[in-house]
Amino acid sequence: MADVTVRQLADTVGAPADRLLRQMKEAGLAHTSEEEQVTEDQKQVLLAYLKRSHGASEEAPTKITLKRKSVGTLKAGQGRAGRNVSIEVRRKRTYVKRGEVEDTADKAAPAASAPAATQSELEAARIREEEQARKAAEELARNEEAERKAEAERKAEEEKLKAEQAQREEEERQAREREEQAQKEAAQSQKQSQDKKEPQEAVSAADLQAKEQSEQKGGKRTKAKDKERRGDDFGGKGRRRELSLKSERRSKRKQAHRQAPLQVDQQGGEFKPTEFISREVEVGELNAVGDIAQAMAVKASEVIKTLMGLGVMATINQSLDQDTTTLVVEEMGHKVKLVSEDALEEQHVASLAIEGETTPRAPVVTVMGHVDHGKTSLLDYIRNTRVTSGEAGGITQHIGAYRVQAGGSEITFIDTPGHAAFTAMRARGARVTDIVILVVAADDGVMPQTEEAIQHAKAAEVPVIVAINKCDLEAADPDRVTNELAAKEVVPEDWGGDTQFVRVSAVSGDGIDALLEAVVLQAEIMELGAIEEAPGQGVVIESRLDRGRGPVATVLVQNGSLRQGDIVIAGESYGRVRAMLDDQGQAIKLAGPSQPVEVLGLNGTPAAGDDFSVTTDERSARELAEFRSDRSQEHRQAMQQAAKLENMFANMAEGEKRILKLVVKADVRGSLEAIIQALADIGNDEVGVQVLGSGVGGISESDATMAVTYGAAVFGFNVRADKTAKTMLEREGVDLRYYSVIYELLDDVKDVLSGMLSPEMREEIVGVAEVRDIFKSPRFGLIAGCMVTEGTVFRNKPIRVLRDNVVIYEGELESLRRFKDDVNDVRSGTECGIGVRNYTDVRVGDQIEVFDAKEVAREL
Repeated sequence: MADVTVRQLADTVGAPADRLLRQMKEAGLAHTSEEEQVTEDQKQVLLAYLKRSHGASEEAPTKITLKRKSVGTLKAGQGRAGRNVSIEVRRKRTYVKRGEVEDTADKAAPAASAPAATQSELEAARIREEEQARKAAEELARNEEAERKAEAERKAEEEKLKAEQAQREEEERQAREREEQAQKEAAQSQKQSQDKKEPQEAVSAADLQAKEQSEQKGGKRTKAKDKERRGDDFGGKGRRRELSLKSERRSKRKQAHRQAPLQVDQQGGEFKPTEFISREVEVGELNAVGDIAQAMAVKASEVIKTLMGLGVMATINQSLDQDTTTLVVEEMGHKVKLVSEDALEEQHVASLAIEGETTPRAPVVTVMGHVDHGKTSLLDYIRNTRVTSGEAGGITQHIGAYRVQAGGSEITFIDTPGHAAFTAMRARGARVTDIVILVVAADDGVMPQTEEAIQHAKAAEVPVIVAINKCDLEAADPDRVTNELAAKEVVPEDWGGDTQFVRVSAVSGDGIDALLEAVVLQAEIMELGAIEEAPGQGVVIESRLDRGRGPVATVLVQNGSLRQGDIVIAGESYGRVRAMLDDQGQAIKLAGPSQPVEVLGLNGTPAAGDDFSVTTDERSARELAEFRSDRSQEHRQAMQQAAKLENMFANMAEGEKRILKLVVKADVRGSLEAIIQALADIGNDEVGVQVLGSGVGGISESDATMAVTYGAAVFGFNVRADKTAKTMLEREGVDLRYYSVIYELLDDVKDVLSGMLSPEMREEIVGVAEVRDIFKSPRFGLIAGCMVTEGTVFRNKPIRVLRDNVVIYEGELESLRRFKDDVNDVRSGTECGIGVRNYTDVRVGDQIEVFDAKEVAREL
């Protein structure tokens, strides 16, 4: 190191410079200024003086003492019952340099006799002593490290020995359990075959004795090896012992595998699990026997046997209904999970539930009326004069719906020629139309199609506004039209009814404004509203296949908003909205509530009246469309079956009044009025007849359409159905009947209504048994020893327990036995044992009454 000044040395040691100069003067150094240089030798002289002044010796240390403390954890006990104990080990080692002490003693005399030794020689001796002390410390550290490693190896060996000891104890315990199991099996086999008892006992005893001796020898060898391992050092012998332990463990494992054979209950070569597993079985509306067996992990023959026990004969490929499947699964001890077949449909309906702020929407109006009564002229006049501003002349109608302005409000009109879309919508339960405008010619009056329009409006529960057209003609008689409509239960407000009557002229335009104001007023009364900020929902008005654009569907948005690019599902069709056109033929990107639009992009043409909605992704829309397509045929068959008169009462809700819907046509007005009056008198509080449509003349296509739409039967009195109507009724499975005598018609209606009545339950006592004694059974609990005094006691029929001729319990039988055999019935004068399910208070002298409940059909 280079020489430094006194000031720099003072800064280094952290002492004042004046004090350092004073100490240097006392040490014999001739330094008087802070800027003087201090050499290494002078530093050593100053250091020796300071050590002497503090009582320190200049000699090197002759001994070194090392202390070490280590903390460890030792597990006491075995298994889960053991606990961890903390152990602290303290060690102290002292190392003494004998040779250095002697050398120091020998050097002391020459040092005293030779005071002339230079300071540099003393410093060299001190450095040599420090180097020797450093080497001694390093040697001590190496020894300590070796000792620590040896200690760690010893602990690891102890842990290994403990683990091996625990493993041996576990193997011994398992061996004892297997021996006990073998003894139990040997005892059971001895009971079955007495002739082989002695040889089996000898073999079993010999095996047990040999195993015990082997275990004792193995235990002694293991203990001896453990003792030898703990007493030896960590040399090559320990390695040989480790190898012997591994070999011993391998032999133990092989012995355990040989002693524990696979226990399988084999009967006839069949593998049967020893423990029953209860599974959760999904049960749908229809379930094949093979699928049920696979879900329960049993053979189909077991399911068929269970069905036979329940009185049902079925094959492996036969389908069972949900109730029967539930009984079978529960009878076999498994759990039932009911699964709906319409899971996709229910999930889709749940996704349509939206919440938001409701805003007013435009009313949807349908114009209906008889041919040549001016319906088309009225629509043309409204369309040409009330379209949105900026359009002039004759506007080409692109789609079957359009919007007009009336008094600051918008009105949506739907053109439904032939009422096809209207009836299809009503058949699917959608209220598409809010208001119906019924057009009646003032010079022609009420005609058959006018009556049909009234019936459609009443069935759909839609308010009607009557527009009496052609009031500008000389032959017009509005009062006669009003009287005829009042006879059809369409009463004007002036007469105390709830229907608005407006006199209009489609040629001159008189009354058009009043008609539109009436529509707006009716809409305000109805308080129509919709949620605009939501995915679009609505109904399909009509659809067609365009040669250039592909499938084109006219839809009416009822709720939410339809945007270009949305994925839409409509009936059995789906697709992405590639383009939208409004009623003017203009391309738009957004359609709000009550707005009709043309939609391009579907993969097919949906049916008129199908609901449409926006879905989240194309995959779910495709799956739902395929599901609907697969179920359409099944649904059609179900509708055909439901339309039959014999099965009509099966689909009616419990507790509600059951109504038989009819469409009646007759040859003359007198016969028709008589039939309708007689049908009105048939029925009671539970059942009744509702005539949806009636008229004079043959059964037409419109009659068939109404019957199909509302699930009604068609009766013809001295009339027949034309070819079109007959074909439609046969295709849809609607019941069509002809009569020529009025009493036959009324008798058939009475029979159908009688079948729709709820059956009457009657009870019949089939057997009585008297309790003579009481027994206890470990399986069934309390058993009543009885004598059958009357009739026959059946096992599968309900029972009552009577005490002093008072009913105290009603339930079912748990068991019915004759001696030791289970029987299904016991006749009069015979003794039997009866176990009552969930009842233990049977006493001597009680009577057990067996009864049968039967359904008896009621009649009007």
